[in-house]
Amino acid sequence: MPRTVLVTGAESGIGAACAVAFGAEGDRVAIGYYADEDAARVSAAAVVAAGGDAMIVQCHVDSEQSVDQAFIAIEERWGTVSVLVNSAGRNMSGVLVRDMALPQWENLLSTDLTGAFLTSRRFLRARGAGSAPAAIIHISSIHAYAVRAGGADYCAAKGGLSRLVETLAIEEAPNGVRVNAIAPGMILTPMNAHAETDATYRRSLERNIPLGRAGTADEVADLAVFLASTKANYITGAQMVIDGGLSLMRGLGA
Repeated sequence: MPRTVLVTGAESGIGAACAVAFGAEGDRVAIGYYADEDAARVSAAAVVAAGGDAMIVQCHVDSEQSVDQAFIAIEERWGTVSVLVNSAGRNMSGVLVRDMALPQWENLLSTDLTGAFLTSRRFLRARGAGSAPAAIIHISSIHAYAVRAGGADYCAAKGGLSRLVETLAIEEAPNGVRVNAIAPGMILTPMNAHAETDATYRRSLERNIPLGRAGTADEVADLAVFLASTKANYITGAQMVIDGGLSLMRGLGA
C-alpha cells in the first residue's frame, strides 16, 4: 500500500534524494520546495522514474500559512500524510556571535527550528484518533552537539531541534507516531558546493573523517526510508548519526 510522504526542501540535496528513495518504495511523494519550481519538477520526475507518484507543493516552512496550504493541497489529492521528512533548512553563516546581525540569527532559527515545529504540528493535527502508524523524520546535523565557531545560529537551531524531536517522541508515542532525527556529518550536496567541486579542498576535509570520505545524499535517504519503515517500529526519539565517524574526533589533537 503506497504511503503519502511529504519531503520539504526536496528540490535539491538530501531532500531530493529522500524524495527519490521513497519513490523507489512505490510511495506518493509531495515535493516541498521553497522557490525553485523547475528544480522541484526535476525531483518529481525522478520520483516517477523511480516508481512512485509525485506532486510539487510550494512550502515555506517558516510560514504557518504556507505550511497549511501545502498540507491542504496534498490532502485534497492523496489524503492524510503518513510520513513527513523535514529536510528544508539553511546552513551556518560562519559569522561570530559578536558580529552577527539579529536578522541572520532570526532567519536561520525560523527555518531550521520553527519550520520543524510548524510542519510537525500541521502533520499531527491532521491525524485523528485511531489513525494508522506514522513517522516524522527531521534532518538535523552533528553540529547539534559538535559545535563550530561561526555556527552559533545553526548549532543553536539544530540543538533545539534535538529537544523538539525528543519531546514530540514522548508526546506522540501513544498516538502511534514515531519521531526521529538524522544527524549527518559531511555530505556532498549543494550546501557543500565548495567540497563538491574542489577535490583538493574536499580531500583536506576528508582527512578528518575516520572512514576517509564524505557521505552522499543517497546514504542519508536510505536511512530516512529505514526510519519510516516497519523495520524501525521500536525506534523513536533517536538522533541517528551518519558521519563516517567524524564526530568521534572532537577530543583529538589537543
